[in-house]
Amino acid sequence: MKNTNYSAPFLNYLKQNTGKINDFEVLSLEIMQKFKVKELKKNDFFVKEGQVCPSFCFVEKGILQHAITVLEEEKTTYLALQNSVTSSLNSFLNQIPSRKSIKALTNVSLWIITLEDFKTLNQTNPAFHQFYHNIIEKQICLIDDYRIDLLTLTPEERYQKLLLSEPHLLQEVPLHYLASFLGISSRHMSRIRKNVK
Repeated sequence: MKNTNYSAPFLNYLKQNTGKINDFEVLSLEIMQKFKVKELKKNDFFVKEGQVCPSFCFVEKGILQHAITVLEEEKTTYLALQNSVTSSLNSFLNQIPSRKSIKALTNVSLWIITLEDFKTLNQTNPAFHQFYHNIIEKQICLIDDYRIDLLTLTPEERYQKLLLSEPHLLQEVPLHYLASFLGISSRHMSRIRKNVK
């Protein structure tokens, strides 16, 4: 783990999700100084179910899979893609065992922050406070849409929506992870892919 204090993708992500803040350059430098680089190899865990999540992160490269085990079967609940932030948030913020695992589906490059530094930035750095507020707001909207889609769209419609919104996932993520994320069996997903052009 190292601190290089600079990441162009991370800085751009901060800018996009902060809005107009006075002294952004100074504040963003303070933010980056609190984050450190962490590399994960494919299949390494960011956190395992039952462990306390030690950090919040920005995904600079790669894909992280959020998963739970139900009746000894792994279920994908979320995919954290390049240029996004993620954590097992309830575990991280409250220092309680995580109800899910987060695993690298590819080699992953992360910028991570500890809870102590996270709380300090959120309380003292206006840019980070606004950034965190904005991304949580967006995430709540995405989760709401996802839940409604699961209840109102057919498997074929969910797959077609994924094709339109995140087509690159079909090349980057193995089929069984996508099927689990969409709430579709792998066999049914294969049939859908053959029928939907």
